[in-house]
Amino acid sequence: MAWKIPLSDIDIGEQEKQAVAAVLDSRWLTMGEVTTQFETAFSRMLGSKYAFAVSNGTAALHIALCALGIGEGDEVICPSLTFVATSNAILYAGATPVFADIISSHRPTISPDDITRKITPRTRAIMVMHYGGYPCEMDDIIAIAERNNLKVIEDSAHAPMAEHNGRKLGTIGDAGCFSFFSNKNMTTGEGGIITCSNDAVAARLRLLRSHGMTTLTLQRHAGHAYTYDVVELGYNYRIDEIRSAIGLVQLSKLAANNERRRQIVKKYISALNGMPGVTIPFADYQGEPACHLFPIVLSGAKISRDDFMVQMKQRGIQTSVHYQPIHLFSYYAGRFGFQRGMLPVTEAFGANVVTLPLYASLDDAQIAQVTEAVHSILG
Repeated sequence: MAWKIPLSDIDIGEQEKQAVAAVLDSRWLTMGEVTTQFETAFSRMLGSKYAFAVSNGTAALHIALCALGIGEGDEVICPSLTFVATSNAILYAGATPVFADIISSHRPTISPDDITRKITPRTRAIMVMHYGGYPCEMDDIIAIAERNNLKVIEDSAHAPMAEHNGRKLGTIGDAGCFSFFSNKNMTTGEGGIITCSNDAVAARLRLLRSHGMTTLTLQRHAGHAYTYDVVELGYNYRIDEIRSAIGLVQLSKLAANNERRRQIVKKYISALNGMPGVTIPFADYQGEPACHLFPIVLSGAKISRDDFMVQMKQRGIQTSVHYQPIHLFSYYAGRFGFQRGMLPVTEAFGANVVTLPLYASLDDAQIAQVTEAVHSILG
């Protein structure tokens, strides 16, 4: 249907069209010099030593785990309140996801206390997800990892340029993974990036991204190499020049668009905070988030979450759910025997959360329409 106010929208214009046209005119479409420029710009923005652009965010998570030595027989602690790609990547690497609960409906990020409870002799890593563009409790999580000799992977798909204590998310753990899917703060349609600062990890990421090959097509085209070896089992996770060109333009817009998202969230909070039966996660957060999502929790509302979403739809306002807990999906419950009740805080949140529209071009009149609809429905 044609929504009056969609859940998300993208900032794509003439600059992106010109960047794509320039790549087409160059006749070099595979991973090349534009991709190198994109990686360099992204690593500088974050303050990481390395950045490797890949085909999508899931690929980033997968080979980050592989590059850190996570594999068969290992366990990786992660949240269930995330998109399924987070835990799927753990399975792709041959490891087992161990789900930890979130802190609360006010702070729906992975609980350091529950991480500690879930550590076993097989635990090799912690994979956090910075929900909605807000940081996990990284000081506590890094301390847990150091005490137990664990790796930390940051799923930063929601959080490009968000900060925690002056450090960009994606640079705090051993690897940071970003997604540029079309609903993200910056987009290339599909695409992702892995950041790290360890030379050995970077060397493995470089190999794993492209079939385990020691040289790439661009190097051979430039005359820097004439042949190649394959030194380990890699993957075809390369990004192309078209998406990298879009990414460079999108990156130049990211700071301003994130700031606009923060302004929108402040307006939402001003209009909705204190409503009976409604909890706003991160309403008192004082840092610099990326504000990818604006969720509200209806655990005390007079109508059900589904009825609320239907009535919003009737007003032409799109809403969604971020997220249904992964451990309750049929595949995961069937494979691992997960049952309802194992993560009570996550399950309560997942049953009552609703995501409202949030994107940089959302104007003040549209914000008012959304908040007035919420007040009207919840009364």
